[in-house]
This record gives sequence, C-alpha cells and structure tokens, in this order.
Amino acid sequence: MSDSISPATMDHLQRGIARAESADAQLVIIQLDTPGGLMASTHELIKSILASSVPVATYVAPSGSRAASAGTYILLASHVAAMAPATHIGSATPVSIGGLPGLPSGDSPGPGKEPDDNSEKPDGPPAGAMERKVLEDAVSYIRELAARHNRNADWAESAVRDAANLGAREALAANVIDTLATDINDLLKQIDGRQVELANGEITLATADLTIERVDPDWRTRLLSVITDPNIAYFLLLLGFYGIFFELANPGSLFPGVIGATCLLLALFAFQILSVNYAGLALIFLGIAFIIAEAFIPSFGVLGIGGIIAFVAGSVILMDGTNQAVSLPAVGGVGAVAAGFLLWAVTRLMELRRRTPVYGVEHFTAESAQATEGFVPLGGQYQGYVTMSGERWRAVSDEPVREGQQLRVLGVNGLTVTVAPPGAADN
Repeated sequence: MSDSISPATMDHLQRGIARAESADAQLVIIQLDTPGGLMASTHELIKSILASSVPVATYVAPSGSRAASAGTYILLASHVAAMAPATHIGSATPVSIGGLPGLPSGDSPGPGKEPDDNSEKPDGPPAGAMERKVLEDAVSYIRELAARHNRNADWAESAVRDAANLGAREALAANVIDTLATDINDLLKQIDGRQVELANGEITLATADLTIERVDPDWRTRLLSVITDPNIAYFLLLLGFYGIFFELANPGSLFPGVIGATCLLLALFAFQILSVNYAGLALIFLGIAFIIAEAFIPSFGVLGIGGIIAFVAGSVILMDGTNQAVSLPAVGGVGAVAAGFLLWAVTRLMELRRRTPVYGVEHFTAESAQATEGFVPLGGQYQGYVTMSGERWRAVSDEPVREGQQLRVLGVNGLTVTVAPPGAADN
C-alpha cells in the first residue's frame, strides 16, 4: 500500500484480512508506504488488525518508504512490525485543517518536563480544551498499541507529542519494531518460530516455507480511491446538481439527467464515507440555488452575490476538521465560474429588458399605424379607423388626423388604440 490511509485503502485491507481468515492463511503481510491519512479510517483498520484470527505483519518497504503519521499507528498495532533499510517511522501528531492551535511542536518540552520560566511564551490564548483532548487521546491510544506487543511506548508517545522520527536501524535498536528485513522472503525467514499475541491467544509463526500470494487493489478499491478524493467528490456533486437542473429545465433531453443522477449518487456515497460538514453541504446547495434563481428573479444581484458567498463558504468548510479537504484553488475556480455565469445571466437579462416585445399589448406601442380615413371629432377627441399589423382597428386621437396619415401608437385599450401624429406630444 503506497498511498494515504483513506476509506478505499481501509476497505481493501479489511477485505484482504477477511479473505485470509476464510482461507485459513498463516500470515497477512501489509507492505506499507504512507504519509498518513484519515484517523477514522486508521481506527477502523487497526480494529480489524487487532481482532484478526490471522497474524498481521506490517512491513515498511521498499527502501525509501515511510510509515508516517497514521502509518505509525498501524505499524505499532500489527502483530509483527518490520522495516526495510533506509525507511523511517514517526510524526504521529494528530492535525486538522490548518493545524491544531496550541498543540506541542518539535520545540516543545518532552513528556514530563516543565517549560523554563524564563522562556519566551507564545502570544495569544492558551491551547483550547478540544485540542488538548485530541492530543491526550492520541497519546493514550498509541501507548496502548505499542504496549500490547511489548514495544517502546515512551517513544510512541514522543512520536505524538513531539512528532519524533526514527530510521529503520534506530527503530530496531529502540524496540519500536521487531525486525529489519531486506525483502519479504528475508522477513518470512526472520519471523519463523516467533510467538505473537492474537485476540484468541498466543501462537507460534511457521513462515519458513510459505507460498506468497499477492493481492493488489481491485477495480472496487481503485474506484473508491478516485471518488473518495475530496476534490473529485466535490466536482461530482456539482455535476450532479447541474445535470439534474438542466434536465428539469429541458425535459426529455435525458443526457444531462442520466449523468447528473449518476454523479450525484456517487458524490453522496463518497460523502457518506468521508467526514463531511453537513452545514457546508447545505450552504453549497443554497448558494447554487440562489445563483440559478438570479437568472429568473430580478433581485438586482442580491440573490447572485449572496449565492456566491454561501457557495464559497460552504465549499471551504465542507470537510473542515479532517485531514482531507477540497483544495482552495478548486473552490476559487468554481466560484469564479459561478460569478461568470451570474454576470452572463444579468447582462442577458438586461438585453432582454431592452428588447422590443414581439407579442402582447406592449408589442403594439412599437408599431406604427395608418389612418384609413379622416378622423371625426367626437366627445372632445377624434375617432376613426387605422390599419396596424395588417389589421383594421378602431382608433382615437387628441389631434386631427387625415386619411392616409402615418400615426404613432400610444396605447391599446381593449379593441381601441390611442394614436397621435408623429409630431404630437404624448399625453
């Protein structure tokens, strides 16, 4: 496994352990190279390792690999912890988006040490209770994992508090790992006859002549790896929403509806696995709804601007508080596209407002009429008949009108039009 610990990698490894149990395998080997990952996925994977009826050996390899952050927890939880030369382990301090304010850094005093009274104290408020709770929880957790297999719990604590790191040879000398192996065959020879503690009791490993069966990630794991990437899930959500919107706006087109429904379901599945802030998700939907509504409701930009603000804010906090988040450039790019769509919709609406009506009563005020006869005075006005749009209309005017004269249409009242000579003032 050479990737961050995610729901996809957790699912792949859990299914591999279950497969080994059903096949009565002698050993499961996890070849590890990871920078870390989601703590929730790491917890679930470690529970599967500890409950496994088949011994699990985690091997950090090949040379140049690392078991950083979440990988440290997995390595210490395994029944056999092994590393290849030129690999390292450590930096297990839990972090969230933007870091945890007040958590100890590499310059912090070690466990059990008091800070110097004369040392410079950091500005700002002290660390919050939640940050301290997260740190102490991680310390207790990693110490228990190390102690379960008689490994160095004090160094494990320093990996959390001080982000300590060790190379492979240093880790072996400090009793953090069990063996240093050049390859898997060397690992199997070294751990042959070793006793390990499983959930159901202690067993002795017999690994000298084992046949190795490699299980690579299948299509399910690869698909989960793609759609559970926060950026991919984010774009799937947007494609799903807009696809369904365009299908409802153009019923029967089918293509956007099928793609939109599929993308939306995949996004919702990914969000079910990822740690999602539902307030952020609601803000995204609200923002998109406002942006679309701006194209249909004359709000002078209030809906559109409010929609963009809600959309960007929701995108930023969508996965806040986890080790994964939607990238800010992606949020900015999508926000810029939404602003461009809003600008296009507003300018298009202004053009439509300035355009001459092509039907209805308002259409006639842009027409001209021709008198078919001279108007006669009646009741303080002049009345007669005109032709307009190929039809004969009854007309009234405040000014005298002669036969054949071109007239301006001022308005329509029922079946009677009000007209005036071109030079007459409007009343």
